[in-house]
Amino acid sequence: MERVRFPLSILDLAPIAAGETASDSFAASVAMARRAEELGYARIWYAEHHNMATIASSATSVLIAYVGAHTSTIRLGAGGVMLPNHSPLLIAEQFGTLEAMFPGRIDLGLGRAPGSDQNTQFALRRDPRAAESFPQDVLELQGYLTGASRVAGVSAVPGQGSNVPLYILGSSLFGAKLAAALGLPYAFASHFAPAALHDALAAYRAEFKPSGQLAAPYAIVGVNVIAADSVEAAQEQSRAVRRIRANSLLSRSQGAPDLPLSDEQADEVLDGPIGRHVSEMLTYTALGTPAEVAAYLDDFVADTGADELIVAHQAPAIDARLRSLELLARALTA
Repeated sequence: MERVRFPLSILDLAPIAAGETASDSFAASVAMARRAEELGYARIWYAEHHNMATIASSATSVLIAYVGAHTSTIRLGAGGVMLPNHSPLLIAEQFGTLEAMFPGRIDLGLGRAPGSDQNTQFALRRDPRAAESFPQDVLELQGYLTGASRVAGVSAVPGQGSNVPLYILGSSLFGAKLAAALGLPYAFASHFAPAALHDALAAYRAEFKPSGQLAAPYAIVGVNVIAADSVEAAQEQSRAVRRIRANSLLSRSQGAPDLPLSDEQADEVLDGPIGRHVSEMLTYTALGTPAEVAAYLDDFVADTGADELIVAHQAPAIDARLRSLELLARALTA
């Protein structure tokens, strides 16, 4: 198959669907990665989340290793590791190990948010102020991976000299400015936090300083995709996604596991403030037939100047997600 007309990647949210298990989710992630590899997607990333009943990617590096063992060429990585939850040395060792297992295929995206609530932060034994040292921690991690450790007498084994490429993730100007200052690629999380997209990209490009890893700015932009064989099918999948989001947000606001809401109850929740929040989160969503989705993404790339898109195929069922990634790749093939 010919290459798509701009670099296209996947953020696999590793969902645990209703009535399914984490094992089912991991099998689905393998199926997604193998099909994405066949279709020419550039990379597939997994994000660190904790204490979320519907997401299975908490042990991000372990999931990457599992998928790597079932694929051959597609790049795999974290999108991202929430560095305040970990020591830089530990992450350097984990991703150095992955790079040794799958040479030339590993990415390391880094986020500053804890990816959890205060109780979960406590359970992780992390200091709530850990995010304040994020810039210094990124540099320490980079030193381990490049073989220029900033900590005397300490090396990452495996990891030292692996040069696993780093990416800064964010949804605000902080991450954009940090990525620019360090000369690193920047990935904006507009698939769920769209508000600062254009300001962050402008700041990143204006303030970028070349580095040993990157000579010019490189921006990856997140966008949701629901591609289906008909508009009606895409809209039905979208309704299901919105109900799942409403359920999750309501549950988290009440400090409880996901509530067993019926579709009717979820729709009532969507009629209120939570529904407006869900709509805001899904601002950048390409939905519809392949031609409609491709046209949306062409316009999105033109509007943002993105060097690469990372798409979150949102359909709840794995068969529908596989169909979505297939329809999208074929629609964008030049």
